[in-house]
Amino acid sequence: MKGVILAGGSGTRLYPLTRITNKHLLPIGDRPMVAYAVEALVKAGITELMLVTGGTHAGEFLRLLGNGHEYGIDRLAYAYQEQAAGIADALGLAERFVGDDLVAVMLADNILEMSLRPSIERFGSKGSGAQLLLWEEHEVNHLQSLGVAQFGDNDEIVRIVEKPSDPPSKLAVTGIYLYDPEVFRMVHDLEPSARGELEITDVNNFYVEAGTATYDILEGFWGDAGESIDAYYAVNDFVRTHGANKG
Repeated sequence: MKGVILAGGSGTRLYPLTRITNKHLLPIGDRPMVAYAVEALVKAGITELMLVTGGTHAGEFLRLLGNGHEYGIDRLAYAYQEQAAGIADALGLAERFVGDDLVAVMLADNILEMSLRPSIERFGSKGSGAQLLLWEEHEVNHLQSLGVAQFGDNDEIVRIVEKPSDPPSKLAVTGIYLYDPEVFRMVHDLEPSARGELEITDVNNFYVEAGTATYDILEGFWGDAGESIDAYYAVNDFVRTHGANKG
């Protein structure tokens, strides 16, 4: 299985912290944010990674990560996203890197308390389709700003609803997705959304409609450090107190 870390975007929700750097290079605890995504995938047994970024600070990732060996990476590749055209567009840049392998995709502002290894191993055994990593969120106002899973009578996902006014469940989609290589065909078939981007929710719903999407519910803390200034500091506080990627 290959790993793809998506570290693009304009970082407007963390402005003015992002005025002089990419948000994924901001510190969480004693390390840059992106280092936690790298650690999460390497600890899960994935040592061939591609980092996708863009903007004027892209070169700083090369200065930070280099060839990746210091971080336990065997092979580290980079891709540059010319413009902020969505998460699915960024993922599409990794097609040749991933080839015919399974792929673990992680947004670089996702911070986890516990190890990804159990989910990675379950998907590796499954070997096809998609596996979405969900997290239980009890605050309705937060669910209203996330993608939320809707379930059928047999607890199967029947739809991912983006930013629902009336959330269909308490299980939110995190920025961690496990796919088979068919994902790149789906990306090619996408049409831009109303905001002009290729949406990862559309990719996930392709798998859902095909009946090949399963899910895992993450244990412990999950935080999106790029969601807002308040979220950034809340994630920082948690990591300083409890650590990350444990187990």
